Amino acid sequence: MSNMLGRPDPRDAILQHLQEMRAFAMSLTRNPSSADDLVQDSIVKAWRKFHQFDQTTNLRAWLFTIVRNTFYSDLRKSRRELSNIENTDVEEYSDGGGTDQIIAVMDFEKAFSILPTEQREALTLVAASGMSYEEAAATCGIAIGTIKSRVNRGRKRLADILERNGLSDIG
Repeated sequence: MSNMLGRPDPRDAILQHLQEMRAFAMSLTRNPSSADDLVQDSIVKAWRKFHQFDQTTNLRAWLFTIVRNTFYSDLRKSRRELSNIENTDVEEYSDGGGTDQIIAVMDFEKAFSILPTEQREALTLVAASGMSYEEAAATCGIAIGTIKSRVNRGRKRLADILERNGLSDIG
Protein backbone atom coordinates (compact mmCIF):
# COMPACT_ATOMS: atom_id res chain seq x y z
CA MET A 1 0.00 0.00 0.00
CA SER A 2 1.27 3.53 -0.74
CA ASN A 3 0.26 6.89 0.56
CA MET A 4 -0.67 9.92 -1.56
CA LEU A 5 3.00 10.90 -2.00
CA GLY A 6 3.83 7.51 -3.49
CA ARG A 7 5.81 6.41 -0.42
CA PRO A 8 5.19 3.02 1.18
CA ASP A 9 2.58 3.23 3.92
CA PRO A 10 4.27 2.68 7.32
CA ARG A 11 1.17 0.88 8.55
CA ASP A 12 2.25 -2.03 6.37
CA ALA A 13 5.39 -2.40 8.51
CA ILE A 14 3.62 -2.76 11.86
CA LEU A 15 3.58 -6.56 11.61
CA GLN A 16 7.38 -6.58 11.51
CA HIS A 17 7.47 -5.02 14.97
CA LEU A 18 4.67 -6.89 16.78
CA GLN A 19 6.87 -9.54 18.38
CA GLU A 20 9.34 -6.96 19.69
CA MET A 21 6.49 -4.74 20.89
CA ARG A 22 5.02 -7.66 22.81
CA ALA A 23 8.38 -8.53 24.38
CA PHE A 24 8.79 -4.91 25.45
CA ALA A 25 5.24 -4.79 26.80
CA MET A 26 5.88 -8.04 28.65
CA SER A 27 8.96 -6.54 30.30
CA LEU A 28 6.87 -3.62 31.48
CA THR A 29 3.73 -5.43 32.63
CA ARG A 30 5.21 -8.80 33.63
CA ASN A 31 1.91 -10.39 32.64
CA PRO A 32 1.18 -12.01 29.25
CA SER A 33 -2.46 -10.95 29.14
CA SER A 34 -1.66 -7.37 30.16
CA ALA A 35 1.16 -7.26 27.61
CA ASP A 36 -1.21 -8.34 24.84
CA ASP A 37 -3.71 -5.69 25.90
CA LEU A 38 -0.98 -3.05 26.02
CA VAL A 39 0.22 -3.90 22.50
CA GLN A 40 -3.33 -3.90 21.17
CA ASP A 41 -4.08 -0.51 22.75
CA SER A 42 -0.81 0.86 21.41
CA ILE A 43 -1.50 -0.32 17.87
CA VAL A 44 -4.94 1.30 17.96
CA LYS A 45 -3.34 4.57 19.13
CA ALA A 46 -0.63 4.34 16.46
CA TRP A 47 -3.19 3.64 13.75
CA ARG A 48 -5.18 6.70 14.77
CA LYS A 49 -2.06 8.88 14.85
CA PHE A 50 -0.33 7.66 11.68
CA HIS A 51 -1.10 10.98 10.04
CA GLN A 52 1.34 12.49 12.57
CA PHE A 53 4.11 9.95 11.90
CA ASP A 54 7.16 11.47 10.23
CA GLN A 55 8.39 8.88 7.72
CA THR A 56 11.93 10.20 8.04
CA THR A 57 12.02 8.88 11.61
CA ASN A 58 12.35 5.38 13.02
CA LEU A 59 9.01 3.53 12.99
CA ARG A 60 10.13 0.97 15.58
CA ALA A 61 11.19 3.70 18.03
CA TRP A 62 7.89 5.53 17.41
CA LEU A 63 5.88 2.37 18.14
CA PHE A 64 7.93 1.57 21.26
CA THR A 65 7.36 5.12 22.50
CA ILE A 66 3.62 4.61 22.11
CA VAL A 67 3.82 1.31 24.04
CA ARG A 68 5.84 2.99 26.79
CA ASN A 69 3.58 6.03 27.04
CA THR A 70 0.46 3.88 27.04
CA PHE A 71 1.89 1.73 29.83
CA TYR A 72 2.69 4.74 32.01
CA SER A 73 -0.67 6.36 31.25
CA ASP A 74 -2.48 3.19 32.25
CA LEU A 75 -0.31 2.88 35.35
CA ARG A 76 -1.14 6.43 36.44
CA LYS A 77 -4.83 5.82 35.81
CA SER A 78 -4.98 2.59 37.75
CA ARG A 79 -2.89 3.73 40.74
CA ARG A 80 -2.40 0.14 41.77
CA GLU A 81 0.46 -2.32 41.78
CA LEU A 82 1.00 -4.40 38.68
CA SER A 83 0.57 -8.10 39.16
CA ASN A 84 3.66 -10.31 39.26
CA ILE A 85 4.68 -12.34 36.26
CA GLU A 86 2.48 -15.38 35.85
CA ASN A 87 4.03 -18.80 36.05
CA THR A 88 5.46 -19.52 32.67
CA ASP A 89 4.56 -22.76 31.00
CA VAL A 90 7.68 -24.94 31.11
CA GLU A 91 6.94 -26.32 27.64
CA GLU A 92 7.38 -22.81 26.22
CA TYR A 93 11.14 -23.11 26.85
CA SER A 94 11.61 -26.74 25.95
CA ASP A 95 14.03 -26.93 23.05
CA GLY A 96 15.90 -30.06 24.02
CA GLY A 97 18.10 -28.16 26.47
CA GLY A 98 16.88 -30.12 29.45
CA THR A 99 15.50 -29.22 32.83
CA ASP A 100 18.54 -27.18 33.92
CA GLN A 101 18.06 -24.76 31.06
CA ILE A 102 14.35 -24.42 31.79
CA ILE A 103 15.05 -23.72 35.45
CA ALA A 104 17.75 -21.20 34.52
CA VAL A 105 15.35 -19.29 32.28
CA MET A 106 12.66 -19.29 34.96
CA ASP A 107 15.19 -18.08 37.56
CA PHE A 108 16.32 -15.34 35.20
CA GLU A 109 12.72 -14.22 34.64
CA LYS A 110 12.12 -14.11 38.37
CA ALA A 111 15.28 -12.05 38.94
CA PHE A 112 14.43 -9.78 35.99
CA SER A 113 10.97 -9.11 37.41
CA ILE A 114 12.55 -7.78 40.63
CA LEU A 115 14.33 -4.96 38.78
CA PRO A 116 12.76 -1.50 38.86
CA THR A 117 10.58 -0.76 35.83
CA GLU A 118 13.04 1.79 34.43
CA GLN A 119 15.89 -0.73 34.46
CA ARG A 120 13.75 -3.54 32.96
CA GLU A 121 12.62 -1.13 30.26
CA ALA A 122 16.18 -0.01 29.42
CA LEU A 123 17.54 -3.58 29.35
CA THR A 124 14.68 -4.77 27.18
CA LEU A 125 15.13 -1.98 24.66
CA VAL A 126 18.93 -2.22 24.41
CA ALA A 127 19.76 -5.84 25.19
CA ALA A 128 16.66 -7.74 24.08
CA SER A 129 15.33 -5.57 21.26
CA GLY A 130 18.73 -4.56 19.94
CA MET A 131 18.06 -0.83 19.94
CA SER A 132 21.02 1.50 20.06
CA TYR A 133 21.39 3.68 23.14
CA GLU A 134 20.30 6.62 20.97
CA GLU A 135 17.11 4.85 19.85
CA ALA A 136 16.31 3.69 23.39
CA ALA A 137 16.89 7.18 24.80
CA ALA A 138 14.61 8.68 22.15
CA THR A 139 11.97 6.04 22.83
CA CYS A 140 11.99 6.82 26.56
CA GLY A 141 12.32 10.57 26.06
CA ILE A 142 15.46 10.75 28.21
CA ALA A 143 19.13 11.64 27.75
CA ILE A 144 21.46 9.03 26.30
CA GLY A 145 23.54 9.09 29.50
CA THR A 146 20.45 8.23 31.50
CA ILE A 147 19.63 5.20 29.35
CA LYS A 148 23.27 4.03 29.56
CA SER A 149 23.15 4.42 33.33
CA ARG A 150 19.87 2.48 33.61
CA VAL A 151 21.23 -0.34 31.45
CA ASN A 152 24.44 -0.48 33.47
CA ARG A 153 22.64 -0.40 36.84
CA GLY A 154 20.11 -2.97 35.59
CA ARG A 155 22.81 -5.38 34.43
CA LYS A 156 24.72 -4.99 37.68
CA ARG A 157 21.63 -5.43 39.84
CA LEU A 158 20.49 -8.44 37.80
CA ALA A 159 23.93 -10.05 38.21
CA ASP A 160 23.84 -9.32 41.97
CA ILE A 161 20.38 -10.87 42.33
CA LEU A 162 21.40 -13.97 40.39
CA GLU A 163 24.66 -14.30 42.33
CA ARG A 164 22.95 -13.77 45.69
CA ASN A 165 20.55 -16.60 44.84
CA GLY A 166 23.32 -18.90 43.62
CA LEU A 167 22.37 -18.46 39.99
CA SER A 168 25.45 -16.60 38.74
CA ASP A 169 26.39 -19.31 36.23
CA ILE A 170 23.32 -18.55 34.12
CA GLY A 171 24.24 -17.10 30.82
